[in-house]
Amino acid sequence: MTQKESANPRPLDGITVLSLEHAVAAPFASRQLADLGARVIKVERPGSGDFARNYDSRVKGQSSYFVWLNRSKESITLDIRHPDGARVIRQLLEKCDVLVQNLAPGASSRLGLSAAALRPSHPRLIVCDISGYGQNGPYRDRRAYDLLIQAETGLLTLTGTPEAPSRAGISVADIAAGMYAYSQILVALLQRGRTGRGSHIDVSMLEALGEWMGNPMYYAFANQPQAPRSAASHPSVYPYGPFAMREGAVIFSVQNEREWETFCRIVMAQPALRQDAKFCTVEQRNAHRGELQALIEARFAALESATVIALLDEAGIGNARMNDMHGFWNHPQLAARGRWTEVASPGGPVPALFPPGASDAFTCRMDPIPAVGEHSDAILGELGYTEDEIRKLRAGNVI
Repeated sequence: MTQKESANPRPLDGITVLSLEHAVAAPFASRQLADLGARVIKVERPGSGDFARNYDSRVKGQSSYFVWLNRSKESITLDIRHPDGARVIRQLLEKCDVLVQNLAPGASSRLGLSAAALRPSHPRLIVCDISGYGQNGPYRDRRAYDLLIQAETGLLTLTGTPEAPSRAGISVADIAAGMYAYSQILVALLQRGRTGRGSHIDVSMLEALGEWMGNPMYYAFANQPQAPRSAASHPSVYPYGPFAMREGAVIFSVQNEREWETFCRIVMAQPALRQDAKFCTVEQRNAHRGELQALIEARFAALESATVIALLDEAGIGNARMNDMHGFWNHPQLAARGRWTEVASPGGPVPALFPPGASDAFTCRMDPIPAVGEHSDAILGELGYTEDEIRKLRAGNVI
């Protein structure tokens, strides 16, 4: 139960978060808070726990999603609909700074856990609701999964090939909502420090991912044609994307006319190509991308792949090899910067990346991933429950 001591105080040491969470969005937000030192008490279903625990068994018998999202938390199992479970929640709220929830639409209100219901008795409490479409409006009660939000925001019309749309390969709507919940909670804590009052944060997946859609949204301003699906290439800047070499492919980008000149001179060994009317501006290169791709790949086919990379580097053209997940696990830059550590889990120690944004002021928490209900007895003991009372709660399937 006691958090590990840090060499320097962490920003959220002393902050307690109660999270009624499952799946991705809320767990992602609360894990960021735990990284910064907050004590996160995760409420799970008795028996099965967070259903994300069962998405797969790829990490020493544990779900890849759960391992990613739930380190440094304490797990208590509670039937929050049972009167005894609801009483435990109320007792926990007495010592909490933040309540995070991504329950089904309307569930928190039915349980008496809405911000409006809690404010009179908990004026300093920060309540963060994460949902698909927000706490009001005609879509409030619609089910919202990541792919559905990708569809509603138009992302599916932008990703994939010209022939077929494709979902983003990660849970981008959930992650966006989790990140905005996390940042808004930090803002609310700062605001409470000034005013002494808590606040209600209403984060929707639709609006979070919608913010990230700003560029393609404005590109289609006033009913202009939207950017076409262009697979791994950029829809309006060219050359920008993957190009075949003798071995595999290289991804590179020419961003401006200065880079285009050096690309023609050094990489293509054709300085006059810079002045070709079909390629002399970004818009012209984009309009004639098929011809330009053929020229580039013919040049690359005549060179060793290592030579292509060396020429791109010499010309100052940003480039990258297309790693798979195994390549990323073994990325030399992560190893050189010491970005890997280990965290304990019920299945044994697992590698984990430190959170982005290395700080010289404190060390992030990288504590164990909890088993289902691992901390139930200890948390209830803190609240004054006796061993006999805890046994009765367990016998009644409350915990």
